[in-house]
Amino acid sequence: MSHAGFPPVATPAARVLVLGSLPGAESLRRREYYAQPRNAFWTILGAIAGAGPGLPYTARLARLDAARIALWDVCAAARRVGSLDADIERDSIVSNDFAAFLGAHQAIGTVLFNGRTAAALYRRHVLPGLPPRARSLTLVELPSTSPAHAAMSLAVKTERWRHAVTHAIGGDPA
Repeated sequence: MSHAGFPPVATPAARVLVLGSLPGAESLRRREYYAQPRNAFWTILGAIAGAGPGLPYTARLARLDAARIALWDVCAAARRVGSLDADIERDSIVSNDFAAFLGAHQAIGTVLFNGRTAAALYRRHVLPGLPPRARSLTLVELPSTSPAHAAMSLAVKTERWRHAVTHAIGGDPA
């Protein structure tokens, strides 16, 4: 089944871009990034930037904007059965237009990947076609917030994410 992603969440002041691979089934159904309740993304971003799952979705997005954190996915569209990144059909991937996005968001200096798949897809499908400035951004692969990545505790994931976000924006985002 072919799935289309969402538009980016970003302001011109964004300093860091968080990238996933492609929204899962629950996110697509609700039209919200990281809508799967067992996904730790909003719990982690709640601890870092006050964008916790207890807030309405629009308030969480506003907190990300205030913290200078942009949010998007590598894939604009792809075929996948279910919600697992491993099930994305690699030959069906259409990547988002990062050259245009990064050209319009010049303050972004760091790309944080929500997991190994997002990082690999970006390096394979996006990075080679970017202009020099965009190819020189700092790229950081972080542990996936997906419930499928249960080998690492929430506390360790949160600290890795906190360190990366704090370093990327030059201070505490909260």
